[in-house]
Amino acid sequence: MPRIAATARDGEWSDPDCPVARTLDLVGDRWSLLVIRDAMDGARSFTEFQRRTGIARNILTDRLRKLTAHGFVAQRTAPSGRRREYVLTDAGRDLFPVIVTLRQWGERHAFAPGETHSVLVDQHGEPVPDVSPTGGDGSLLTPDTTQVRKVGS
Repeated sequence: MPRIAATARDGEWSDPDCPVARTLDLVGDRWSLLVIRDAMDGARSFTEFQRRTGIARNILTDRLRKLTAHGFVAQRTAPSGRRREYVLTDAGRDLFPVIVTLRQWGERHAFAPGETHSVLVDQHGEPVPDVSPTGGDGSLLTPDTTQVRKVGS
């Protein structure tokens, strides 16, 4: 499978040397991440995505087209054989830790204490533990303990 970067046209990147900027160029708008979130939660059809997100049809059409073009989702024939459905590719599934981290940040910072919200649970019904980056020695990494270094040519 070709790398997602190979699908971008020259000059399309807002900051061509930064992996964060490139990722945001590909999936950084609200609707793209909500479509990815819902695909992770089992949505497959255009109608399901629209019902779950409330997104306008024209915007959803555009986001699904872009997510497909950039290799985050693929279209296939639904098991019924009558419709097409959208499924996550490996690149789309690789966004799972990003979605979990955004969710956990939101649980901590986007709700008032005691305010009702959804919670991600594992297959046993237990809340998913906080995602925290750690170094090779297991120590917690923070902005104070990491630095950006350029690689490649």
